[in-house]
Amino acid sequence: MAMTDKISQMADALYRARTDLVQIPPLRDSHGLATVEDAYAVQEATNARWIKEGRRLVGRKIGLTSKVVQQQIGVDQPDSGMLWDDYAFTEGEVVDTGRFMQPKAELEVAFVMERAVDDPNVPMAELVRSIAYAVPALEIVDTAIADWDIRLVDTVADNASGGGFLLGLGARKVTDIDLRLAGGILSCNGSLVSSGVGADCMGNPLNATLWLARNMAALGRPLGEGEIVMSGALGPMVPVKSGEVYVAEIAGFSPVQVAFEDGATS
Repeated sequence: MAMTDKISQMADALYRARTDLVQIPPLRDSHGLATVEDAYAVQEATNARWIKEGRRLVGRKIGLTSKVVQQQIGVDQPDSGMLWDDYAFTEGEVVDTGRFMQPKAELEVAFVMERAVDDPNVPMAELVRSIAYAVPALEIVDTAIADWDIRLVDTVADNASGGGFLLGLGARKVTDIDLRLAGGILSCNGSLVSSGVGADCMGNPLNATLWLARNMAALGRPLGEGEIVMSGALGPMVPVKSGEVYVAEIAGFSPVQVAFEDGATS
């Protein structure tokens, strides 16, 4: 079977898994997915189907930026995926856990782009000038792969294990805060469950965003004006359950709170 046919089959399997919220075996086993290049082709084919059906892209996410998270799933490099408007949540919202299969939470810094970055060799100074502001954020990661049995190719194909995201309030200019030294903690029902510092995200969340901006520009899909960038975890991801309330706190920013309930409508 030609690889293009295999890519279409894998994209269809992921589409159905995400639509029906039914987990599937690792693609590396079920379809012989072996290369990161093919994995991104699967992701792109799945994304194209979503867009054709009316879903709207609002940004990008960077995954596997933390050494701790890399160790959790046994990989050694970051990856990237897309953010969708129908899985964007707001401060204080009650999120329906029934919209996910195996949700986990990550503490992150997010950026909102003031203008597009289309230079594959963009220097850090230009990237910083292209960012409107930074905000504290919480990412809800999720995977269609059963039991989180993922390797790099599996997570790349499945939109970098993207689920949903929540942006906090209290935006800050990037030049007004030292993101490298910004410590963060994630609490669940009042108990500390994850912690880290900006330096745990590829040395600085801006380093991760520079990696993304250059890669996307080289691929002809540059970061656009107004797009959101989830820059990657500061600490370990933690499982999410119904009835839990999470508070994300990053030094220099306002706290972010979100509650999870099965069947929540707001």
